[in-house]
Amino acid sequence: MMKKNTLIELKIEDMNNLGNGVAHSDGFAVFVPGGVTGDTVIGKIIKVTKSYAVARIEEILSPSPYRTTERNCRYHKRCGGCIYRNISRDYELEIKRNTVISSLRRAGISDISVEETVTDTKSDRYRNKAQYPLSKDKDGNINIGFFSQKSHDVIDIDDCLQLPEIFTRISLLFRDYVKNNSISVYDENSGTGLVRHLYLRTSQTESISMCVVINGNKLPDEDGFVKHFTDAVPEISGISVNTNTRNTNVILGDSYRTLWGAEYLEDTMCGLNLRLSPASFYQVNRNVAEKLYSIAADKAGLSGEETLLDLFCGAGTIGLSMAHRVKRLFGVDIVPDAIENARYNAGKNGITNAQFTVADAADGEGLFSAAKRALGDDFYASVIILDPPRKGCTRELLTAVAQHAPERIVYISCNPDTLARDIVILRELGYDTSSVTPVDMFPGTGHVESVCLLSKVSVR
Repeated sequence: MMKKNTLIELKIEDMNNLGNGVAHSDGFAVFVPGGVTGDTVIGKIIKVTKSYAVARIEEILSPSPYRTTERNCRYHKRCGGCIYRNISRDYELEIKRNTVISSLRRAGISDISVEETVTDTKSDRYRNKAQYPLSKDKDGNINIGFFSQKSHDVIDIDDCLQLPEIFTRISLLFRDYVKNNSISVYDENSGTGLVRHLYLRTSQTESISMCVVINGNKLPDEDGFVKHFTDAVPEISGISVNTNTRNTNVILGDSYRTLWGAEYLEDTMCGLNLRLSPASFYQVNRNVAEKLYSIAADKAGLSGEETLLDLFCGAGTIGLSMAHRVKRLFGVDIVPDAIENARYNAGKNGITNAQFTVADAADGEGLFSAAKRALGDDFYASVIILDPPRKGCTRELLTAVAQHAPERIVYISCNPDTLARDIVILRELGYDTSSVTPVDMFPGTGHVESVCLLSKVSVR
C-alpha cells in the first residue's frame, strides 16, 4: 500500500487537462502536478486515497522531449491559469485533441472522429478581457491579480502573458490608486469593503473599456477618479461602475453606471462592426473566434434559403456573421443588454433579415413560444446554433430542439464533457455527428472549444 511522504520513481505516461502528469505504480494511478509525458521523476507522495495518489516532483531524472522553458511565466505554478506553459505548443494542441477524445469515450462514444486542433499563431497576449480580483493580505498590502490554485488567495501579479501589456499598466495604477486614496477592498469572509474587481476589455483599435465592480453604489470622488485614469491612460474610451452587493462568487452585478465616455466598446469581427456592452458575452480571443465562426458556418451548410435560430446569441456575433448566407436570422439571449447590442449590431451593419429577442435560451418550450410570437405560428428554423455555457444544454432544451425538427444543429461547446453528454442525448432524439473539431481558444490553459454538426436522422 502506498504511503504518504514516501519517495518513489515515476515514469509520466500522460497528462490531463488539469496540467497533471499521470503515472502508475503497481497499477495504482499517481497524479503528478507539473509532470510532463515522458518525464522520469522522483516524486514524494503527498496524498493517498483509495483510488489514486498525488506526488510532488522532488527531482527530474530524465526530462520529457515535450518539456520546454521557452514559454515560462513566473506565476503559472501558483496561479494555475496557464497549466501548459511547461510543454511545447504542438504537444499542447495534441493534448487538447485527446481531451475531446477522452470526453467522448467516457460518454460511451467511440465512433466519432476528432479532427486536429485548430489554432492561431498567437499564443500570448491574446485575451481581450480581464477581471482582476483585489484583496488585502495579512500585512495590509493590497493585491491585484488572480486567485491562486484551489483558493481565493489573490496573487499580486505585475504581468500576465495572456493579457495585453496595457492591462497590466492599468491594473497596477488601479492598485496604487486604491491604496493611496485609502479605498477599502472587499473581504468575502465578512462581506465588507468597497472594491471587488477591476474589469477591463479592449478591441482591435486598442481602446479600453474600464469597469470597477464595487460593493456599494459609488466610488469616492468619482470625478477625480475619472481624471486620474483618463490622464494616465488615454487609450481608455469609457469608465463605468458595476454594483454587486451580493455575498457571492459571481463577479458582476446587474447594475451598471457610466462615469465617463462611451457606454460601449466598439470592435470588428468577421467583417462586422460590433457594439459591446460590459454585460454582453464576447469571445476573449477574437482571432480564434473568427476561425471558430467560419468553421461553424461551413458546417451549417447554408444555401441562402434557411431560417437560422441562434440560441445563447449574446451580442449576435455568430448569427450575424452568417446572416448574409440565410433567408432569416432569429437570435435569443437572456441578457437584455446583449439583445440590445445584437439589434444595434444588425442595424449598424445594414442587416435587415435579423431579429433578436430576450428569452431564456435554456427554456426550450419558452424560447420556441417567443419565436412564434415574434415571427408567427409557422416559424420553423431548419438550422439551429447551440452555444451554451459550460454546463451545456438541459435535456428539456435538447428535447424541444429535436421536436422542432431542424435539419441541422451546429453545436459550439466550451466543455468537452457536457458536449459528449449532449451528443448522447441528441443521438437518442434522432440527431448524429461524424466528427468534432477542437479549437484552441485559450492557449496555455486546459480549456478547449469544440464545434460539430449534428444532422437529422431516423429516431433510434
